[in-house]
Amino acid sequence: MTESDSNFPTPDVSAEYPESEHWIWNGPNPPIARPFQEYMTQRWEEKPLEESPHRAVEHTRRRRHAIHSLFPNHTLVIPNGGAKIRANDQEFNFRPGSDFFWLSACDDPDAVLVVHAGTSDQSTLYLNERRDARTHEFFSNARHGELWVGPRRSLLDAERRWGIDTAPLETLEKDLASSGDDLIVLRGFDDRVEDAVPSSDDGLLKRKLHELRLIKDDYEIARLQEAVDTTVLGFEDVVRALPLAVGRSERVIEGIFNLRARSDGNDTGYRTIAAAGAHATILHWTRNDGEVRLGDLLLLDAGVESYDLYTSDVTRTLPISGTFTREQREIYDIVYAATQAGIAAVRPGARGQDQHRAAIRVLAEGLFDLGILDVGTEVSLRPELPLYARYIVCGTSHMLGVDVHDCTSARDTIFPEDPLEVGNVLTVEPGLYFQANDLTVPERYRGIGVRIEEDVVVTNEGCRVMTAGLPSEPKELEAWMSVLLAQPSSNILL
Repeated sequence: MTESDSNFPTPDVSAEYPESEHWIWNGPNPPIARPFQEYMTQRWEEKPLEESPHRAVEHTRRRRHAIHSLFPNHTLVIPNGGAKIRANDQEFNFRPGSDFFWLSACDDPDAVLVVHAGTSDQSTLYLNERRDARTHEFFSNARHGELWVGPRRSLLDAERRWGIDTAPLETLEKDLASSGDDLIVLRGFDDRVEDAVPSSDDGLLKRKLHELRLIKDDYEIARLQEAVDTTVLGFEDVVRALPLAVGRSERVIEGIFNLRARSDGNDTGYRTIAAAGAHATILHWTRNDGEVRLGDLLLLDAGVESYDLYTSDVTRTLPISGTFTREQREIYDIVYAATQAGIAAVRPGARGQDQHRAAIRVLAEGLFDLGILDVGTEVSLRPELPLYARYIVCGTSHMLGVDVHDCTSARDTIFPEDPLEVGNVLTVEPGLYFQANDLTVPERYRGIGVRIEEDVVVTNEGCRVMTAGLPSEPKELEAWMSVLLAQPSSNILL
């Protein structure tokens, strides 16, 4: 119906409904009078969802075939996980489990993917059924009821969307028990599934999934490039807003970038680091509550997560005034040279640690040239006594993909020891961090932290810098900032 129906009877509000047959029992909640349930659930126009199949359908089908081929005699149970409580009855924004999403493209909370033993392309997606006007939960269930949370896909809609057979989630345990198959459950995402489904899992499934995810196909690389390109826009937004942020909190910077991430992507790929001044020397500074001051550096480590959940991971260290001081530039030049050395070492057949060693060598040489290390490079690079680590305690690279630190459950030797392959996507991110109270550092350098982080994809020719659209060479960076600082920024913060 498109107009109200004046002939639709309303309940008799003066009546009482004492008899049990007039009530609908609603779990732990108060019972519902049947006439009220009928009033709330009748005369709703059906509005079907008009969605095309997800653009990753063919890719996810190949991925399910690939993981099935590694476990042909087992049925694989891959839960998506559910929403997590933030406080009291409020939940964090839901983000699908990475392995589940990589195999299905489905973003429904609590869903479970089952890849069946035997047939190579037989999978079932178990989903919560709709709580639409056919049930009282339509209005009585604040978590799933569609009057509360909006329309959801039916099982048939979901099957069309993701190209996978579907079944009601409530039948999962019974269906698996009756199959007689050997089951392996991907653990760590859904306690209810783990408790209900016996499994012989020893972590091998997760490891194999992460090893499959290491090589990105053209579709995945395109999604990562989308995330990078949107991240570049976020950095431009921040630079335009720097005059508005001066004298205020680093959270202004965080908010400006995160606005771009939420408006043009799914979200940020990780907690934004907006570290001004000496906070730039703190590797994982995410409180972002310090003051933004002219003359300081801003270390911004931020990445947009695309709608397909691929994330960029980018760092630039920006002079808040638009121009480096002499001391800032001296440190920046060393880190820039280390970044270029690391990128040059990324190519097929090279080991992951090769770029780390190339970058660290440049940093160690720079520390010696500055007089901070008083021993030669070969001495300071000794693995048993890495003196440079006082000023860069972290590694300089990691894999990148659906997770910002991607494929971390792949076997330990893959990244440091195994040869890089075409389709690997990784970061190159050397830095120097001189704590404000570090007496081994000349006073003029204390409180300076610099990191440059590029995202690169391994190609037949070597590697391609996906973040090349965001300047990092110091003169180009200052020129880029000069143009943006001259442009008007939104007055939303005034």
